[in-house]
Amino acid sequence: MKKQLSFLLLLLSFWGVFTTANAQNSEIKHKVVIQLNTADTTAWSSTIGNIKNLQKLWPNNVMVEVVVHGKALDLLVAAKTHLAKEVIELSTTNVQFSACENSMRKHHIEKADLLKEVFTVPSGVAEVVLKQEAGWSYLKAGVN
Repeated sequence: MKKQLSFLLLLLSFWGVFTTANAQNSEIKHKVVIQLNTADTTAWSSTIGNIKNLQKLWPNNVMVEVVVHGKALDLLVAAKTHLAKEVIELSTTNVQFSACENSMRKHHIEKADLLKEVFTVPSGVAEVVLKQEAGWSYLKAGVN
């Protein structure tokens, strides 16, 4: 009985060390996909503000993808956006801006027209679905 108790205590000690080490080494990442499809520049600014608020709350612990399609594409067009500085800055901090290639074709926007930090995806709505299926949290950008 004494040997069994000693073995159990030893096992629990190892378990405690293992779980503590795992907790310290595993960094939980919050993953958020934001769908933006409005020409409303107030919604664009609000989206930038929401991302910055998430980063303040979870510094170095949040990944964001902003999926931009429809009339919101001007946010990412170098010659049209008033938020280029913010998009470029956020792109260096675990934030990805993705332009929908379907919307780009519809609005006659070329990859070369976009800010160089911007990625493209074949379909904006499909990208949102894929992220949700992968467990990302979903936010729809907009203002009331």
